[in-house]
Amino acid sequence: MIASSSRPSHGEKRRLELAIALAQAPKLLLLDEPMAGAGAEETRRLIEMLKGLKRRYTIVLVEHDMQAVFALADRISVLVEGRMIATGTPQSVRENKAVRASYLGEAA
Repeated sequence: MIASSSRPSHGEKRRLELAIALAQAPKLLLLDEPMAGAGAEETRRLIEMLKGLKRRYTIVLVEHDMQAVFALADRISVLVEGRMIATGTPQSVRENKAVRASYLGEAA
């Protein structure tokens, strides 16, 4: 019997899922909220892992963790209620007033 303390963490599960996907030799990685449910340390580890992977793979990332998005993305498209409100470089999206109001909690 496996003790509950030996269960893999959320981040370990995500890294295992990525390893399984990579074993298939993909040309493209589609990642749907890989940071969801991860703690700060797990998120940091996942970001570092994905930074290494983006040198070798095209990655399409759907993510609500804006820290992760800005750390990883070369190009960002922002959707609100199914409508694209901004697209561009991380810097241009970070400076967009509608994005700041919707996702970063600032007044428009």
